[in-house]
Amino acid sequence: MDDVVDTAEPGREPRTLSRRSLLGLAGAGLAAVGLGGIGGYGVADARSSGAAPATAAPSATRTYPLTGAHQAGIVTPAQDRLHFAAFDVTSTSRTALESLLRRWTYAADRMVRGLPAGDLTASPYDAPPSDTGEAEGLPPSGLTITFGFGPSLFADAEGRDRFGLAQRRPALLTDLPHFPGDTLDPARTGGDLCIQACADDPQVAVHAVRNLSRIAFGTAAIRWSQLGYGRTSSTSTAQTTPRNLFGFKDGTANIMAEESAALAEHVWVGADDDPGASWLAGGSYLVARRIRMTIETWDRASLREQETLVGRTKASGAPLSGGDEHTAPDFALAGRGGAPLIDPASHVALAHPDRNDGARMLRRGYNYTDGSDGLGRLDAGLFFLAFVRDPARQYVPMQTAMARNDLLVEYLRHTGSGLFAIPPGVPDGARLSPTDGAFVGEQLFA
Repeated sequence: MDDVVDTAEPGREPRTLSRRSLLGLAGAGLAAVGLGGIGGYGVADARSSGAAPATAAPSATRTYPLTGAHQAGIVTPAQDRLHFAAFDVTSTSRTALESLLRRWTYAADRMVRGLPAGDLTASPYDAPPSDTGEAEGLPPSGLTITFGFGPSLFADAEGRDRFGLAQRRPALLTDLPHFPGDTLDPARTGGDLCIQACADDPQVAVHAVRNLSRIAFGTAAIRWSQLGYGRTSSTSTAQTTPRNLFGFKDGTANIMAEESAALAEHVWVGADDDPGASWLAGGSYLVARRIRMTIETWDRASLREQETLVGRTKASGAPLSGGDEHTAPDFALAGRGGAPLIDPASHVALAHPDRNDGARMLRRGYNYTDGSDGLGRLDAGLFFLAFVRDPARQYVPMQTAMARNDLLVEYLRHTGSGLFAIPPGVPDGARLSPTDGAFVGEQLFA
């Protein structure tokens, strides 16, 4: 594969980038215009300065265990590809729901280890095979599978307790409010259950959701799904900062896996957070938002305007107040005319923890390109994913303020949404079986 040389900035050494790192393929295979996403654009970095460390090339044979104190796919180094799916439970049986989660856990454990979802050699010849087969011979590619529960699993729109779980619903697990400017498609919003499958091979991620959906037949059905490519955030200090479809570096100050204190404060639900939902301790909440970018309009904006709206330079990612990518923005620094160098309504300023009561999030968003609309415009943007300890404090106020005041609002359309409770992991050493083994979320049903 040919390499592309990025001339970077004057005085800096050029970087050699693989063409694959510049061109992402998703959906029907349309080439997109960059890497990354929107979401918490360049929130001030806790580190003072210094270039990010180089990213080691991922090994296709690497694996992440399904079991552990927390589910994989949260602090796991963000992979390059995503298949996300939200499900509606079609059965009215609590026993069937528990059975589905048990079978899902068993199959997921096999697939993250590079095995088929079921033992093909044991499949009856006159019955459908226990795995669809398209990932046969492919390495695990760092696959992680993360499960979550939506508000409607506990009570439907009329408040009916569907599975005897209403009393154990976390107080914070409610549908996100309607934010100013939202144009949500009901067909891309909500869901009883969710699955986030991430891998460095798109076929491995799609295979995971496909087989879990097949296993769910008769008990649950996909409500909506989203393919993603080109991670828009780093979740490890070993990863470089990616770029979003607007061409800017994104996620400079994302919470990293190495920040154990920040994870405890901002990501993991505490044992005393919600006495009525103690089963969620060690888990988290997942905010999912499908954000369409008006690519064609953005591409006609001047570089000055783009940098003003974002609050960072496009080439290096440095804040407009100076320094490099990891320099903390100086919102008080004024230019020659006396106005702040970073506009107070820029994305960087509004997303900064100082403007949001110190709140931070762990983001794992992805680019998406879903073809084009009837006017020939790309249906492309960011599939925003963020893990938080308290969505009412960490996400809702920030998104409300940004929806009202962010200079980028005219280039963004929120078209899909969901909030899910992410249970803690299955304990290491637990026995997994499709009939009577441990399963993700078992604490909820105890």
